[in-house]
Amino acid sequence: MRPGLSFLLALLFFLGQAAGDLGDVGPPIPSPGFSSFPGVDSSSSFSSSSRSGSSSSRSLGSGGSVSQLFSNFTGSVDDSGTCQCSVSLPDTTFPVDRVERLEFTAHVLSQKFEKELSKVREYVQLISVYEKKLLNLTVRIDIMEKDTISYTELDFELIKVEVKEMEKLVIQLKESFGGSSEIVDQLEVEIRNMTLLVEKLETLDKNNVLAIRREIVALKTKLKECEASKDQNTPVVHPPPTPGSCGHGGVVNISKPSVVQLNWRGFSYLYGAWGRDYSPQHPNKGLYWVAPLNTDGRLLEYYRLYNTLDDLLLYINARELRITYGQGSGTAVYNNNMYVNMYNTGNIARVNLTTNTIAVTQTLPNAAYNNRFSYANVAWQDIDFAVDENGLWVIYSTEASTGNMVISKLNDTTLQVLNTWYTKQYKPSASNAFMVCGVLYATRTMNTRTEEIFYYYDTNTGKEGKLDIVMHKMQEKVQSINYNPFDQKLYVYNDGYLLNYDLSVLQKPQ
Repeated sequence: MRPGLSFLLALLFFLGQAAGDLGDVGPPIPSPGFSSFPGVDSSSSFSSSSRSGSSSSRSLGSGGSVSQLFSNFTGSVDDSGTCQCSVSLPDTTFPVDRVERLEFTAHVLSQKFEKELSKVREYVQLISVYEKKLLNLTVRIDIMEKDTISYTELDFELIKVEVKEMEKLVIQLKESFGGSSEIVDQLEVEIRNMTLLVEKLETLDKNNVLAIRREIVALKTKLKECEASKDQNTPVVHPPPTPGSCGHGGVVNISKPSVVQLNWRGFSYLYGAWGRDYSPQHPNKGLYWVAPLNTDGRLLEYYRLYNTLDDLLLYINARELRITYGQGSGTAVYNNNMYVNMYNTGNIARVNLTTNTIAVTQTLPNAAYNNRFSYANVAWQDIDFAVDENGLWVIYSTEASTGNMVISKLNDTTLQVLNTWYTKQYKPSASNAFMVCGVLYATRTMNTRTEEIFYYYDTNTGKEGKLDIVMHKMQEKVQSINYNPFDQKLYVYNDGYLLNYDLSVLQKPQ
């Protein structure tokens, strides 16, 4: 027998034995014969020495057809008489990895089920507890309905607290169950009914005991407020006069700050100024401007203009302009012109906002500059512009004034000094200042959250004095304050945040 044929017969015999082993769990598989192979004697057979008994009954000599077991094979004999066969066996590998994944998934599902089941058990216990509470409440309410005199406000409050606790539990139960539950829904309805019933009982108090008690408490509170206000000498605040008018007795109070937003350049730009343009000819059409200084706190390079406050709030429709000569946070805008201190000089300039060009420059006589007499906590603001109902002002100091504040009224077109007043207030001890109807108001820092309007100088009368008007703030330092006569608001730049305040003035008696 040729070597190649011997190998083929051995391979077929091995496969036959394997098929026979598998056949033990099913119908018998016929032993393959060799009559279908060309050139092979059908009587030729061999047996394995390692198998006997029933194994020999599945030997190659059984006379079965190979095609009955192996349908996916091809065979041929070459010119030299050698038999060449190709057999394709089916994939009988057991899917162990799939079984392992199935076992893991079953384990995870089992854990989740146990967890949810424990929650259900816990909530069932809670439901039973609150069912007892509900029964107790029902009994108490029945008693209250029968006797309108025996209950007090405390009874109502205790019941309300317990009902609110049950409402919270029902909400938690509904969120935990995820689906619909008749028990939870029924509990929720009952608790709502209980809440309505308690409120109805409280309103139907026949003796009006609760209503009378509450009126007494309210009257006592009003009485205390009247006594407190009597001791405080607080001036009566009347509605503000006509915008742009000075028919009042000066600033007497200020509102809490309204935070507009962070400046458009971001948190790093702590220094700057902002406000609303005031034009005596068109007082209600003033545009809004924001001028943050560069991060050095000195150079004014970029500023933005907005036609409306809504545009400013939404950062839209802005005109962003650039200059290279502004210094400090003492900037002001009046009648479509921006007024700035020229960089590194004692000169002042008027910038036309329509063309973004310098219209006029002028030297401010004897003015100190470059941090000689700036405000407390704020550098590079030796020269501070201000606007009020009377026009354009500038606040500064000179060597001759020994650092005390000097107020000059300016011609807003030529920047010529029209008049000057000298105060007794040292400028570096004030945190900032503004003008209202020809009166200078100076602020100082009380703490990180409070400023105080503590000083005034009236250019109309030459009088000066002390004030104690508290001014709250959001951040520690105030960099600039600008007043608008039309809306009578202060526009404050507070460590990068844009704030505004409403001023209250004292109306003069008729």
